[in-house]
Amino acid sequence: MGILSFFHSNSGVIETTKLIEEYSNLFINDEIVDVGFKIDHDTYIFTNKRLIIEEHRKKEDKTIEYYFIPYSKIESISIEASKEFDSKASLKIYLVGNGYPKVNKEFNDSVDVYEVQKILSSYMIN
Repeated sequence: MGILSFFHSNSGVIETTKLIEEYSNLFINDEIVDVGFKIDHDTYIFTNKRLIIEEHRKKEDKTIEYYFIPYSKIESISIEASKEFDSKASLKIYLVGNGYPKVNKEFNDSVDVYEVQKILSSYMIN
């Protein structure tokens, strides 16, 4: 079962071809897009080399920040939820050398945070 199959039933998935077209400026040579999804206004792209995040700031600020995170620099991840396996949960990504999460994103029903955790874990371990 491929990475994309984790997301088939979720409305937050973005087709790989659309990701390649829209974000071609961000990819390096030999980088392959595996899967991507959108939560609220933010986009998460998993490639064979790194996690790319497009984060839209608050409406007043209207800026966009891009994070390029090599999987080797992710030290740990955590999920915080109000009850066991709740779909409304926060995913936190801690980077090597930081005691606080660099990414802290609240998930909803459109993308399964637990499947995202599985994908991140598989990249971190390999």
